[in-house]
Amino acid sequence: MSTGVSLMLTLLFLTLIKSVPIVYAALGGVISERAGVVNIGLEGMMTAGAFSAVVFTNLTGSPIIGLIAGLFFGAVLGFVLGFAATFFKVDQIVAGVGINLVALGGAAYGLVLIFNQPGASPQVTQLAPEQLLPQITVAETAMIVLGLLCAFGLSWFIYRTPWGLRIQACGENPRAVTDAGLNPLRLRLYAVVASGALAGLGGAFLSICEVNLYSDGMTAGRGFIALAAVIFGRWTPWGATGAAVFFGFFEALQYVLQGRISWLPSDAMQALPYLAALFAIAGLVGRVRAPAADGVPY
Repeated sequence: MSTGVSLMLTLLFLTLIKSVPIVYAALGGVISERAGVVNIGLEGMMTAGAFSAVVFTNLTGSPIIGLIAGLFFGAVLGFVLGFAATFFKVDQIVAGVGINLVALGGAAYGLVLIFNQPGASPQVTQLAPEQLLPQITVAETAMIVLGLLCAFGLSWFIYRTPWGLRIQACGENPRAVTDAGLNPLRLRLYAVVASGALAGLGGAFLSICEVNLYSDGMTAGRGFIALAAVIFGRWTPWGATGAAVFFGFFEALQYVLQGRISWLPSDAMQALPYLAALFAIAGLVGRVRAPAADGVPY
């Protein structure tokens, strides 16, 4: 195989792998914002998922249980945000930022409390680390397929089911939902819990699928990139998935370019996905419309 073909295959598989956590978090952002709640806390939910996945994998020796724990604790933070934003009508941006700070600080403290070491956890059992191809493992392949199934399922749920249409109505006109005899606050809460679960799953992928440990700051702003993917994808599941792959490409590109372009500083290459997100959102200002009641307390 020629060097060029090998490089392209590496870039392709690396793009898919780097896109996975962003895809899950972005899908979580879609369902939350479709229901009318801006989920700034995606980053914290990913952190909680990544940390709890390692903790429970370490306790049980089973990365499957770790994956479920990541999903569960992401959902718990989703419940906290949803309950605060709906029944207590706390400012959604402030609540989301608070969750990010608590999750990051809590994970840092947890490393010392549980593992007696700061910065990073010990290595744990990685989820299905067997190589399917030289560039990708069985677990990574399974999580890619599951991510696509989640995008398909969420698209079908939002547009093809009565409950999905009610979730959309909560984000457009919650009073109409009340007039129909339903509780929009409860529906919003359910949506944010699901959002947290998906983000937690993305975080768990980072810690027990892509690597086999948790380290401080390992989410590295992916929750915020996922928010950009939601906007870039126009609040649709497939649009957000495509945007996540777009941003994942730039994250993969910086790994491929490292050591090959000597004149470009490594810091500049590491900034590629964030610059891509910034320019993508800047180009959409004034050209896209969020759900009418998105971020508006009811």
